[in-house]
Amino acid sequence: MNGSGHRPPRYTVVIPTVGRPCLTDCLRALAAAGGPGPVRVVVVDDRRGAPRAPLPVEIPATLRPVTSLVPGRARGPAAARNTGLRVAGPVPWVVFLDDDVVPGPTWCDDLAHDLSAAGPRTGGVTARIEVPLPGHRAPTDWERNTAGLATARWITADMAYRREALDAVGGFDERFPRAFREDADLALRVQAAGWSLAAGTRTTTHPVRPADRWVSVRVQAGNADDVLMNRLHGRDWWRRADAPRGRLPRHLAVTAAGAAAISCAATARPVTAAACAALWLAGTAEFAWARIAPGPRTRDEIVSMALTSVAIPPVAAWHWLGAQLRHRTAPPLRPPLTAAAADCAGRPAGEAVLP
Repeated sequence: MNGSGHRPPRYTVVIPTVGRPCLTDCLRALAAAGGPGPVRVVVVDDRRGAPRAPLPVEIPATLRPVTSLVPGRARGPAAARNTGLRVAGPVPWVVFLDDDVVPGPTWCDDLAHDLSAAGPRTGGVTARIEVPLPGHRAPTDWERNTAGLATARWITADMAYRREALDAVGGFDERFPRAFREDADLALRVQAAGWSLAAGTRTTTHPVRPADRWVSVRVQAGNADDVLMNRLHGRDWWRRADAPRGRLPRHLAVTAAGAAAISCAATARPVTAAACAALWLAGTAEFAWARIAPGPRTRDEIVSMALTSVAIPPVAAWHWLGAQLRHRTAPPLRPPLTAAAADCAGRPAGEAVLP
């Protein structure tokens, strides 16, 4: 019972993982958090390859009786969360955690307060995400990128959803293969179905995970997910999701200038080639300095920013162009029909989520 004499809402925690060591830290923090714990913890092993070795995780003793390890399909976190949702059990709330977050010391108590305060049409309640940054120096480009999670809306690093709302919209859209935009897509669909989303009081820490020099190049794959968001939700989804627009238009312009310079040089048009090369160089230098200036400006950081600022624009353009072709036939989403939503909510969980 809580302080008002009411039994706190029952919930299941779903954690997709690819076997990172930080999963153990997440589970330890969850076990140590004060308050009413989950009725079930579902850890979805989404590693690639089969057969899989045992998952490298230490499950705290207090969580072992309620923890289930289930195999995923190695199709990304959206699909893994749908797998966890299928086996979450008959609970009114499902809380999604990433395997690299650390719930706060009063997380369970705060979650109980968040869920108890939710109105009957509140479909989800988010957490407060904290990203610790170094205090003795300016953060690196990657650290600043991770710090953006603290202001992201409806982020599934720690997001509680009412089971009825999830079933009504069919769970996560598995066309989003990365940990990017799948949370914004779900939030917009839940809201379009007539549910509201609320900000909660619980706090979860998202540490900056180690990354190599080229991580900023790899994350440009998210430009493909933005194309799918445009197709599904219209070009104003950025405003409704309160998402930053990024630099894609500039990346496309810089890439076009570079491609034009090469083409003109190959066709013996040196003056035009030089002009296009100057535009490419100016755009690349501006981008590099925009990333170097707020950082620690160490030698390694400057070299990393210089190299990746050359690579990022064409990689971003490549992912964007590929997604334009891949998602060209994706129809825009329509508001769910009342009858369809009611039918979906009444079906078993395994049928209510996307395949």
